[in-house]
Amino acid sequence: MKFPPKLNPGDTVGIVAPSAPIPTEKITEGVAAIRRLGYEPKLSDNLDKSYKGLMAGTGKERGDWVNRMFADPEVKAVFCAGGGDGTSRVMEYLDYDLIASHPKIFTGYSDITNLLLGITQRCGFVTFHAPVMYSNMTDHFDDETIASFLGAINADCDFEFKNPKGFEIGVIKAGKTATARGPLIGGNLSLLSASIGTPYEVDPTDGILYIEEVREPVSKIEKWTYHLRNAGVIAKAKGIILGPFTDMTIDCDPDFDSVACIADICSDMDVPIMFNIQSGHNRPMMTLPMGAECEMDTNKKTIRFKVER
Repeated sequence: MKFPPKLNPGDTVGIVAPSAPIPTEKITEGVAAIRRLGYEPKLSDNLDKSYKGLMAGTGKERGDWVNRMFADPEVKAVFCAGGGDGTSRVMEYLDYDLIASHPKIFTGYSDITNLLLGITQRCGFVTFHAPVMYSNMTDHFDDETIASFLGAINADCDFEFKNPKGFEIGVIKAGKTATARGPLIGGNLSLLSASIGTPYEVDPTDGILYIEEVREPVSKIEKWTYHLRNAGVIAKAKGIILGPFTDMTIDCDPDFDSVACIADICSDMDVPIMFNIQSGHNRPMMTLPMGAECEMDTNKKTIRFKVER
């Protein structure tokens, strides 16, 4: 799958809020953060709008803004302002034909998982599991996070994923196979589970499945991951990469954490698993290209991406 066109200094970046609103006072900080990257932000008008105290407008309002940014010839990339809740309401309003005909860098994570799935799988270009403007770029945009973000969205050639300093990539050898290769797809586990049965259902066929989560008990990791297994999703994947499981609650045996739970669910499958990949609700946060050809090697503890433009 091809990467969308790179950004050049001074390019205009559309900022959208397809999920929850962000605090009004953070908009100015976000604009400054985007400008420090060398880009000029163009804002949707719903960034701090509240619908029912949960979402940044109705599903149609939020979906229309995503469509408008992709259609706008001035806008060269679309960054999400934040995550939260409510993107499930947006999906039916996205114009996938329009988006496919105007491939652009699209970034976000967490509740933005829905859009990453829909755009990557239905529009046929790479999207990015990457920092959002609010909370990441405004508050925790350290040098490693910035380098990973810009290095991924503007990659000129194949590259190796690098965890932040001090974070070792872990390996679970669930079978005989030590390596796997295929397109990377995935995101937040609760959204992956909820996608089953929808037109944007996660499909890791002959690819690598990525999973991360935040502030949930292990019992929900069990439920959602087994839902993926029962739906046949996990069996389609050649490999599994686990991101951070941040601020989780262990409501079971003390040694049965989120990684151990998923490893146990996959223990009878010949699928390599890597964990502790720092792309999710963590700091620093590294960027992953969703849909890009990914090669994982559990012997070398490496993850590499092929770049096609």
